[in-house]
Amino acid sequence: MPGVTLTKWRTVWKERFPRVPLDVVEVSEAGQRRVLDAGEVDLCFVRLPVDPDGLHVIPLYEEVPVAWIAKDHPLADLDSVARADLADQEVFEAVDPHTIDLVVLTGAVLIVPMSIARTHSRRDLVYRPVTDAPATTIGLAWLQDDPHELADEWIGVVRGRTANSSRTAQDRTARGKEEASKPRPSTRARGHPRRGRPRR
Repeated sequence: MPGVTLTKWRTVWKERFPRVPLDVVEVSEAGQRRVLDAGEVDLCFVRLPVDPDGLHVIPLYEEVPVAWIAKDHPLADLDSVARADLADQEVFEAVDPHTIDLVVLTGAVLIVPMSIARTHSRRDLVYRPVTDAPATTIGLAWLQDDPHELADEWIGVVRGRTANSSRTAQDRTARGKEEASKPRPSTRARGHPRRGRPRR
């Protein structure tokens, strides 16, 4: 999803699973549900809301909304703006080359999550937080049916689970306890009398 930074999580994955490649593809907000349904990705960072039918969805964090404006726009002199400051402005919310050009050429305002403005940073544009605009939420989604066998491990990485508390480590511990609880064969030597109550 545009605006999601994966550097930290990819580094952790490489340290824990150096032999398991992690393929990352960029997905548009409009296509976030489609790529899951089509099986093009195993998990997807989504910008909520997303149709939850048939999905597991974990909300992760909220994004600060900003007004993305030309550097010489009158609002650029402010540290932050409110919706009232945008009342007389032409405001867009869809991020594409056309709307970005309108921001630069016509003085329009583009309301986007701060992460997108940072990702597509330009010298002729600045962004200012919108104090009373609703925040957006980034979540992690995957299909309820037929999840990837390592999906739990990636979820653990994203949620900050340590290597020792990962699902794989837990499974190994559980198997170890299971083996330890199995009855072991007797090591009594043949012919050695069984101790116990003497026969009468």
